Amino acid sequence: MAQATGTPPERQRELVRMVRQDCGSCHGMHLTGGLGPPLTTAALAEKPVPSMAATIFHGRPGTPMPPWRTFVTEAEALWIAEQLASGFPPWPPRPQP
Repeated sequence: MAQATGTPPERQRELVRMVRQDCGSCHGMHLTGGLGPPLTTAALAEKPVPSMAATIFHGRPGTPMPPWRTFVTEAEALWIAEQLASGFPPWPPRPQP
């Protein structure tokens, strides 16, 4: 997988919105599970980030998890996986003090 460096802040906001809305339709709006498994930091603690990024990018054949490669680059899939592993940002973003 590609390195996640260089994802511009505007694109990061778009990716957060995509995950919260599109992924949230299966994984729950708070990413705590639904049709798909939870995507919380605790639930993903034992999952390798590169493996999660590959699942995002390529999907999981034979399951409802589609590939997202039409919508994200490999680097963006890795950025999403890194964010999921560390606690996914809220949407809309909280105002900075």
